[in-house]
Amino acid sequence: MKTTIQIENLKCGGCAATISKGLLNIDGVTDVAVDVDASTVHVTSTSALDEQLKDKLSSMGYPEVGANNNLIHKTKSYISCATGKMSS
Repeated sequence: MKTTIQIENLKCGGCAATISKGLLNIDGVTDVAVDVDASTVHVTSTSALDEQLKDKLSSMGYPEVGANNNLIHKTKSYISCATGKMSS
């Protein structure tokens, strides 16, 4: 199955690296592609995982567009961004 989610707080390749690593840890996810310019995440999985993907993205600071994007999400995204930059 292919899923595309438009997200908030995506700023750079560091963010993209963190998102890819986090989503690939979910059982059933086989591929993740992050489009920084469009703020979208494209996920290929063996089954429908939409809610699990959205929950994981939100927990990393990248909620779906239209969802609650509060200060905690924004802070987490900055930390995830920095972590992604250091590990890429």
